[in-house]
Amino acid sequence: MALALGTAAVVLVVLVWELIRPTCKTALARLRAAVRGRGAAVVSYDPGRERRAEQRARELLRSCVNERDWAMYRDLGFLRVWGGLSVHAGGQEAPYAYLIYPHKPIVAYIPRTGELLNEYCVAFPDHTKPYGSTRLPGSDDVLAKWMALSADERRLIGEANLHLPGRQIDPDRVRRDLVRLAAWEREQNTRQSDGLRAA
Repeated sequence: MALALGTAAVVLVVLVWELIRPTCKTALARLRAAVRGRGAAVVSYDPGRERRAEQRARELLRSCVNERDWAMYRDLGFLRVWGGLSVHAGGQEAPYAYLIYPHKPIVAYIPRTGELLNEYCVAFPDHTKPYGSTRLPGSDDVLAKWMALSADERRLIGEANLHLPGRQIDPDRVRRDLVRLAAWEREQNTRQSDGLRAA
């Protein structure tokens, strides 16, 4: 009886060892690498990393768009891009425009009427190492969409997932944002005209 129990105990110890050996081997290799300084340093979580990344992204966005667009994004949290492959030329209103939100679909609408047309879902994942994730910082996401729309609107819209308004963004929110945008533009135009009178 004692022999059977002893044999069972040895078999049990060997089986447990075989199960935990790969984990122990990996942990030991990391420990050795850390002691020798040869292995990659263990990256600990940095709670300020996202905030610093967003700050850098905002600086980059500011350097790429004009002052009015930067002020719009800073004050309202989104950008507007005129559609129709035209740039608000000759004082005429483009037939449609887009609102670009961070980490949300691009929303197409008709500026004259405020009618919402479509939502275009696009993604620009962050493939940088060692932190790469499925999301860019918010301002980088806006910049990527702005650049893609400005450079090749047809291609971006052609490759995006198309949805009716309201699929991911509440249409009432977009309408409120359009009202905020109109009020913001009136204020900007008033400031600009007051500045011209003072000069």
